[in-house]
Amino acid sequence: MSRKNPRPILANKRIAVLVNPMSARRKWQRYEKIRRYMRRKFQGRIHDEAVDKPGMIDLARRLSLVNDVLIILGGDGTLADVMQGVLEAGRAGEVMIGIVPLGSGNAIRRSLGIPKAIAKAMRIVKFGTPRPIDLIDFEGRRASMVSIGATAKTTLKTAQSSVRGFVGHLLASRTLLMHPRDWMEIDLYDGIDDKGDAFERKTLKLKIFDCIVNKTNHFGYNWLIAPKARIGDGYLDVTLFDNRAYSYLIYFPLIYFGRYQRILKHFKVKRIVVRGEDLYIQYNGEALPPRESVDLRVIPSALRVIGPPGKAAWPPPEGALL
Repeated sequence: MSRKNPRPILANKRIAVLVNPMSARRKWQRYEKIRRYMRRKFQGRIHDEAVDKPGMIDLARRLSLVNDVLIILGGDGTLADVMQGVLEAGRAGEVMIGIVPLGSGNAIRRSLGIPKAIAKAMRIVKFGTPRPIDLIDFEGRRASMVSIGATAKTTLKTAQSSVRGFVGHLLASRTLLMHPRDWMEIDLYDGIDDKGDAFERKTLKLKIFDCIVNKTNHFGYNWLIAPKARIGDGYLDVTLFDNRAYSYLIYFPLIYFGRYQRILKHFKVKRIVVRGEDLYIQYNGEALPPRESVDLRVIPSALRVIGPPGKAAWPPPEGALL
């Protein structure tokens, strides 16, 4: 594709724009410049009503039935809801998703190489390349990132706090100091270990501080939690933090930038089942009540997302799974 004369992929497409007006402390409502820009580009096709999670899923489902492209302005949670709606409508192969980051974390957009600036992200939507991405399926939900253990409990505490945003998350992170390692029985299916050896099933019983199951590299606020994850390789990326709370905090700068993960147990699998007592779970930044087991599977090439043209890591070169 020529840089001087790129070919717009939105030409002759039916387009709807879904906005979460509550993202990033009501950024859509606070920044009139963003509203003017989007309304000038997509007059009459913007849906910016405030709805709850089921409402956003239903809106995405209905709009995906009559549109070719859904452009999403929101954070990771909003994007996850829209993806859920598209899949429920049975339109995963026909509808393209464009991402314009409006949330406070926007981990998904960073993992896909989408700029944070609104105008630059819109250029990607207009002139980028539709690419297949995998998703995680569990209990009928769709996600690109899941954690089981300490960080999930922190996410729950953040949701229960009256202090929002980064400060609220930072305050809730004090939970990490007191979180013990929990016994988890972990079944891994159809996978590859760190040595590159394939297996049909592997069972582990370990004391785990945090179990990270990702398709994207990041959590919120640019945290490189899963540096080996690839959005389109057909595998769940599993990292097991079997260290204690104090060492987790000591090495947190290395964990944040994805360096400490090099020495941890790591697998690529098609399915993972985790069992234990009071397992805290979060997906795409949303906390769930504790439970005794969770079953996660990969959905290969679940959706088409518009990303930067020629981004080599999406999907990775053949064989570059680890």
